[in-house]
Amino acid sequence: MIRLAVLIVLLGLGANAEAQELRAQLSPRDFTTLAAEIGAKVEKVGAREGERFKKGETLVAFDCSIQRALMAEARASLSAADKTVAVNARLLELQTIGKLESDVAQAERDKARAKVDASNAVLGKCTVPAPFDGRVVEQKVRAQQFVQPGQALLDILDDSVLELDFVIPSKWLVWLKPGHVFQVTIDETVKTYPVKLTRIGARIDPVSQSVKVTGAIGGHFPELAAGMSGKVLLAPP
Repeated sequence: MIRLAVLIVLLGLGANAEAQELRAQLSPRDFTTLAAEIGAKVEKVGAREGERFKKGETLVAFDCSIQRALMAEARASLSAADKTVAVNARLLELQTIGKLESDVAQAERDKARAKVDASNAVLGKCTVPAPFDGRVVEQKVRAQQFVQPGQALLDILDDSVLELDFVIPSKWLVWLKPGHVFQVTIDETVKTYPVKLTRIGARIDPVSQSVKVTGAIGGHFPELAAGMSGKVLLAPP
C-alpha cells in the first residue's frame, strides 16, 4: 500500500513537471555601456534617456580644443621635419653634410609623423558614435561635466529584435530544436506574440536538469520593451 502511494506521488510530480509554467523575459539583441576613452569635458549629449538614435549618430561629443591645438603643433613639427629632410638630402648629394646627419633628420621626421598619428587617434575619441540603431537606457553624464578615461557615459540597447530567454527541462531537447515556432503571453500587454527558437544553451545544469534557451519575437511590436516578462506557451508533443 505504501509503495502504491509513493508511485502515485511520483507520477503526480512527473505530470506537474511536464505541465510546469515556463516564465520568460524579453531582452535586447545588443546592449552595452559606452565609456569615455579620453579625459575631457562633455560638450554635448546627443540622445537622452528613452530617445532613439541611428547607427553612426554622435551620442556624446567632448570639448577637444586642447587636443586640436596639440594636433596643429604636431603638424607644424612634421612640416618642419619634412623640409629639413629635403634640404639635407640635397646637401648630402653635394657632400656638404655626412650621412649620419641626414639619417638623424629622417628619424626626427618619423618621430614628428608618429606624433601626428597619435594626435589623430586622440581626436578620433572626441566623439562617441552609436554602434547600432537603438535607444538610450540611462544617461550617466551631463553636458559640461568633466569625465575620466573609462568613465561610463550611456547605457544603450538595440530593441529592433527582442529576444526571449527562458529555461526548459533538458529532456525537451529530444524534440525542441532551433527553428521551432511557439507563442508567449506577455504580462504587461496581456497579448500573445509569435516566437521562433534561435539558440540553445551550451551547458545543461546537472542539478536542475534544465537548460537555457533563447527565442526571437517574430515581427515588430512597438508596445514591447526589454525587461517585460510573460508565460511561454510551449509543451511537449
